[in-house]
Amino acid sequence: MKKRTSISILLIILILFLGPVLITQITQPEGRRFRGVVLEDTQYSQINFRNTAQHIELGGMLFVPSGEGPFRAVVIIHGSGTSTRNNRWYLTLTQYLQENGVAVLLPDKRGSEKSAGDWRSADFEDLATDTLAAIQYLKNQDMVAISEIGVVGMSQGGWIAPIVATRSSDVAFLVNFVGAAVTPKEQLLYEENHNLQQLGFLPGISNLVAFMSTAYLRNFGQKEFWDAIEGFDPLPYWKQLTVDTLTLYGREDTNVPSVDSAERLRALKNPRIEVRIYDGSGHALADPVDLGDSIIREEALEDTRDFIRSVANRP
Repeated sequence: MKKRTSISILLIILILFLGPVLITQITQPEGRRFRGVVLEDTQYSQINFRNTAQHIELGGMLFVPSGEGPFRAVVIIHGSGTSTRNNRWYLTLTQYLQENGVAVLLPDKRGSEKSAGDWRSADFEDLATDTLAAIQYLKNQDMVAISEIGVVGMSQGGWIAPIVATRSSDVAFLVNFVGAAVTPKEQLLYEENHNLQQLGFLPGISNLVAFMSTAYLRNFGQKEFWDAIEGFDPLPYWKQLTVDTLTLYGREDTNVPSVDSAERLRALKNPRIEVRIYDGSGHALADPVDLGDSIIREEALEDTRDFIRSVANRP
């Protein structure tokens, strides 16, 4: 009797854990396909510059608007992982800004494409020095006349952007494009929990599994990377900000706790930090379901453009 009871309990546990996952995988519809800019449709100049603080040679692309200038300019700060030049998310924002009178320096992330170094062993303060080097390059180059310089942190780059803004008097404005205002450990747990729910794990069970899987990533699977960033807290840098800042979030973001992040930034009561949340969009700020297929919704692009223009026009 005890043996049968144990087997029954085991079967119930397996059904609770794996049953919803199997059903979800069988019935899950095909993922959405988004429209975005590809590299061959862009016009840019290939550039090289040096991070003298950490002795790293870096590469990138400079997108210059048509006309004589001087132009406002931004440096893009990459999200997580290795970067590629044909990333449609970055290029869609980059080309939109270029067509609207903003020069864009899109660097190759450290350890990617034409850039030396290794992002895996770098903390966010280290990566911030790459952006500081890019800003210095913009100041010194003679290819295009530049007026104000800002930074745009994309996803994980939103952790790095306020570091850069507090360390450089050359940063005139900041755009945080879906970057978390919680710690990396909190963000990872949130993302993993939602990843598991999307696989079919039931809430509650997904929390338990996420706790175990993130602990594995932090202590074994990606230990070098997490040793470098785990103790990072973005709020002290946000508290020091003195430049105009626009933060954009998607309410349905399953990678970053957007609502919690927005609340933390608003709680700072800094009148120079503006926070906007777009209903119906996830982490990429793509068009809501059934309302389009753009990888970045037009409203978010327009708000970014208008913010940069408004900052540059202030006395």
